[in-house]
Amino acid sequence: MNKTDTQQIYEQLGISGEVRAYGQKTEERLKERFRRFDETAEYNQLKVLRAMQENRVSEGCFNYASGYGYNDLGRDTLEAVYASTFHTEDALVRPQITCGTHALSLALSANLRPGDELLSPAGKPYDTLEEVIGIRPSRGSLAEYGVSYRQVELSEEGRFDYPAIERALNKRTKLVTIQRSKGYQTRPSYSVEEIGELIAFIKERRPDVICMVDNCYGEFVDRIEPSDVGADMIVGSLIKNPGGGLAPVGGYIAGKRELVENCACRLTSPGLGKEVGASLGVMQSFYQGFFLAPVVVCGALKGAVFAANIYENLGFSVIPDGAEPRHDIIQAVTLNSPEGVIAFCKGIQAAAPVDSYVTPEPWAMPGYDSDVIMAAGAFVQGSSIELSADGPIKPPYAVYFQGGLTWIHAKFGILKSLQSLVDAGVISVDKIRRNL
Repeated sequence: MNKTDTQQIYEQLGISGEVRAYGQKTEERLKERFRRFDETAEYNQLKVLRAMQENRVSEGCFNYASGYGYNDLGRDTLEAVYASTFHTEDALVRPQITCGTHALSLALSANLRPGDELLSPAGKPYDTLEEVIGIRPSRGSLAEYGVSYRQVELSEEGRFDYPAIERALNKRTKLVTIQRSKGYQTRPSYSVEEIGELIAFIKERRPDVICMVDNCYGEFVDRIEPSDVGADMIVGSLIKNPGGGLAPVGGYIAGKRELVENCACRLTSPGLGKEVGASLGVMQSFYQGFFLAPVVVCGALKGAVFAANIYENLGFSVIPDGAEPRHDIIQAVTLNSPEGVIAFCKGIQAAAPVDSYVTPEPWAMPGYDSDVIMAAGAFVQGSSIELSADGPIKPPYAVYFQGGLTWIHAKFGILKSLQSLVDAGVISVDKIRRNL
């Protein structure tokens, strides 16, 4: 296709000439940044390839396993691949882990006992963990089982408050949970190096404390993972980064063998642990998704940086900003009004390959304390590595954009979100023209 043909199909998809021209100008400025993302993806792709070769992945790993799942070659080999890639003693990678929240809940409940205390040194955790912990009362919470909770608020700059963390550590502190990504907050996400410094600080004072990192949205963003800098467990979802858009369900926990075995016994049954749990025909998707994940994450990172620059230059507050280093695939954009959040999400939905004709609306989503709007026309329901955007309808009215299985689709999604804001009157065409 020549440029005229490409412009024509953009117009057929609802993108005006001004919006596309603004996008092209933004993309041109980001070429060097995108090249560095490509270099990281190359390194991580080779890292995964080496782990697959070292663990002798074979055609037999893709065979269907049912029933108890005893001697499931594909499942056991995949867990070895994850452990090799993340440089951990062991890993639990299962379709029976339904989502990221389930994986985190499993890791916490498996390794905490009545009388123990859970500490969050990064302020309030992600909304869905509030009921897991018992901050908001819920059936089966850790609080119901006698596990107490304490959190240390971040500094005004959104950084770890080390003196307060030291004061909060006490003889009951059993596990420290560190959330790498920002969740529904407008704080910075944390680099692997920052997480490593925090873990070293904690271990120097309490070597016996378990340090767990919620690694959701962070896998393969950098060349190293939190498990490379002292984390005892890292936890994530397969319908986010490591599933590469192909995993239809699942979660993982990677870390020290004893802690992972505790998780397996909690997931299945004491005495059974990792020995049971059939893979039920999903292994090829799990392997292939993990193999593709570094490149998919690279495309999502390009989309996040593109979004940051598109909206920052129009005067909106964005976290991270357009030039900051990236530590996850999430881009927060503060739109200052419910109308802005809703229009943005409508644009993302209209850019989807699936359910593009659907209009997203805010609703009382389980696990959240306010109405939430979610836009995602995904091949896998709720897959955050696919093009999606969501946000709570409450001040400061920030929307959280992530994903895109390809850079081209991520770019189109951002342009469509901007077009939706223009069409809704939240952003004027003249403002875009002034930035051309």
